[in-house]
Amino acid sequence: MKLLKLMPLVGLLSTGVVYAQATLHGHVVDRTGSAVPGVPIDLGDRMAVTTSGSDGSFTLQISASGSIVLRAHGASMDSGPVTVTVDPSADLRLVMAPSAIQQQATVTATRSAIEIGPNAVTQSSLTSEQLEKYPALTFDESLRQHPGFELFRRSSGWVQNPTSQGISLRGLGSTAVSRSLILADNAPLNDPFGGWVHWNELPPDAIDSVTITSGGGSDLYGSSALGGVIDIVPGHPVGPRADLALTAGSEDTRNANGRGDLQQGRWSELIAGQDFRTAGYILTAPDVRGPVDVPANVHFQNGRTEIDRTYGDIGRFFVAGNLLNENRNNGTPKTINSTRLWRYLGGNDWAAGDRTTGRVRLYGSDESYNQTFSSINAARTTETLTRLQKVETQELGASTDASYHLGNAAFIAGMDVRDIRAVDREQPNGPLQVTSSRQRFIGGFGEALAQWRRLSGAFSVRVDSASNLDTNVFTGPALKPTPNRSEVVPSPRLGLVYQVSRTVNIHASGYRAFRTPTMNELYRSFQVGQTTTQANANLVSERATGAEGGVTVTLPRISAQATYFWIEINRPVASPQIASTATTITLMRVNLGQVQSQGVETSVTLNEGHALSAVIGYQYAHSVVTKDPVLTGKRLPDVPRESTTAQIRYRRPRYGDFVLAGRYSGRAYDDSANTFILHPFFELDAYASRPIARGFSAFVSLQNLTDRRADVSRTPLLTQGIPFVAQGGVRFDWGGNHL
Repeated sequence: MKLLKLMPLVGLLSTGVVYAQATLHGHVVDRTGSAVPGVPIDLGDRMAVTTSGSDGSFTLQISASGSIVLRAHGASMDSGPVTVTVDPSADLRLVMAPSAIQQQATVTATRSAIEIGPNAVTQSSLTSEQLEKYPALTFDESLRQHPGFELFRRSSGWVQNPTSQGISLRGLGSTAVSRSLILADNAPLNDPFGGWVHWNELPPDAIDSVTITSGGGSDLYGSSALGGVIDIVPGHPVGPRADLALTAGSEDTRNANGRGDLQQGRWSELIAGQDFRTAGYILTAPDVRGPVDVPANVHFQNGRTEIDRTYGDIGRFFVAGNLLNENRNNGTPKTINSTRLWRYLGGNDWAAGDRTTGRVRLYGSDESYNQTFSSINAARTTETLTRLQKVETQELGASTDASYHLGNAAFIAGMDVRDIRAVDREQPNGPLQVTSSRQRFIGGFGEALAQWRRLSGAFSVRVDSASNLDTNVFTGPALKPTPNRSEVVPSPRLGLVYQVSRTVNIHASGYRAFRTPTMNELYRSFQVGQTTTQANANLVSERATGAEGGVTVTLPRISAQATYFWIEINRPVASPQIASTATTITLMRVNLGQVQSQGVETSVTLNEGHALSAVIGYQYAHSVVTKDPVLTGKRLPDVPRESTTAQIRYRRPRYGDFVLAGRYSGRAYDDSANTFILHPFFELDAYASRPIARGFSAFVSLQNLTDRRADVSRTPLLTQGIPFVAQGGVRFDWGGNHL
């Protein structure tokens, strides 16, 4: 029997290239290799064309050539997506796993492909199609389909400075840095110096799916996973394929992105890229803007290339590289920034027999970041350059993990090493200041998963050593060395799921997590608008304790999930105000005593997989300071108490796709003292696409149909989000997973 390589999504379409009048043979099995009888198998439209026999076998007569879609599915199980060139003489193997709906509640964001029963972390996934066919200009805007996902500045990578693109999950908030970890192929994508995210780094066609796991993930991933983990699954080469999309829109926006794949036996290659530019729009509100206010915009180019070599049934060697070249105007003539970022990654996925699998990753990055700062008079008629800044960062890292599967139990272990070196050069109105520093992380973890009758569980623990080394601050010729420091942090987690019935699960989990301050927080001051935030070299790590519990209900036409969460962070890093004038505000990073976030996250999915479907998500987060001499009882900045997302999708292959999406965010505050109010907002967006010829489709995307701009920040002047934006274009898809 030939084992087909599985991709990491579930509940999607399995694609293969077959021959006219071919007879296909195969078996349906579960993850343990046992036959699964009586499973309907269809051609992608949920109309069964055959059913697996008592031994799991099936036979299909295919009277077409080219690409087809195969899927095995049941009440709560689906075959994972498989991309394969079908040989009529081969014995296909469709491996059943819990369906995408069932995996809404998972025990852990496991680092292996092994799953033992349903799990207990709140998790949602977005496929490449859901990301592509959604009214958004940038990748981070597409992720707002998840109700708890929000950026620090309520805006997006379209116009916002990258240092203000931190992520908030579970109502934990952020500053420039994220309290959530972003991964791509098990390598971190958070900026190694500042912790923010370069959302424009990956070409859209190079992303296969995204999984958002809310709640602490330090038990598997260490620092930065305090609020959750966003796992980007990059596309790997899948044989002959060509994609190209050309887009034009309002605000003089132009976008071109594409991808090409080749395959020669066990070798395959991928190259993808994007060129995006926009004239942007003025951020400052109309009633306070002046002559110095000009449109904020971005021009960027990115690229990704990968070479794969498969061996055995599922083994794979690969090397990959990403490149980002980005230039921004930040809203005034003299405030600009640029990023040159190169990442490289190599890895090996391996198996030893039927029970043991593992992987190795080696990665690194080289980044140059430049930014200018200015001061503006009260009338906003003149602007004076105040600071030039350049940060150069190099990163090296490695990770490895292995899993052993034995019946209804599995054991996983692994370790990571990450070394970051950075130099920050600043030229203020005075002598040149140069800060050089190094940060090192070493961690190891173990995880055990088991299932007994209706009960599934996972226990994991990780121990990390985090160090700050070789820090020197030069102000002119004067040297101020900073002592080295390090800490060792354990991060345990326990999760349990009880299957009440075939359609109802209840789950609960508890965990510890942490986040080490970034070098940006420790040593670099920065400015957003007229607000300056000062660094603090005495910051210590954040420590979190969390628990959550909930229920998942899965019925033929509806699924629903509700999770209550409680997270308490000791020594959280915040930026309270220390001084102000009529035109400026000065903040300083400090460790507060304690903050707490508790609330409920819910989602309801209707008619998934049918022509007309809908998804509704809601999060309520009561996020406040619970211990501080001044700020006790104050809400966390930039965290709305309520947020809601909803979308209706209609799809007919002959007529195309239509998506109507709405997003509501409640009132928030833009400062620790809760002085500056960001009012609630609602945004309504729409997307439509239609096939126009074989392989070609036309699409249109409309954002903010009501043209009511959201409050983004008060620094102290009000800045606002996107106006009404329309874009349209043409897309060509050939080969790969495309029909």
